[in-house]
Amino acid sequence: MLTDPKRLMLLDVLREGEHSVGQLAEELGCNLANVSQHLAVLRSAGLVETRRAGTTIMYSLAEPELVEACDVIHRIVGRRLASRGVHPAALDEAASASQAEPAIGVSR
Repeated sequence: MLTDPKRLMLLDVLREGEHSVGQLAEELGCNLANVSQHLAVLRSAGLVETRRAGTTIMYSLAEPELVEACDVIHRIVGRRLASRGVHPAALDEAASASQAEPAIGVSR
C-alpha cells in the first residue's frame, strides 16, 4: 500500500491538510481519474478519510502518524537507491518527468 509512489505523493500532499480530488490532481499534475483511483485504494485501507463539503468530497489523513511512515519509507528507498549508485536527485528528476505522462514517479 505505502510502496506505490503516487500514493506516497498523495499522502505527502495531505500532510498539509485536507484537499479535494481536483486540488490533489492539480498539485500532482495527474488526471482526476488516476487520483480518484489511488484515493479509493487509500480509503479502503483506512489511510484517508473523507468529509463532504457541499458537493465536494474533501480528503484528509486518517492518522497523523502516516506522515512519519511515509518519511521512513522515503528514507529507506533513498538509502537503497544510493547503495545502487543512484543519486537522490535522480528521484526528483524522474518524478518531474513522470508527472508529464501517466507513469508513476517518486517525489518529495
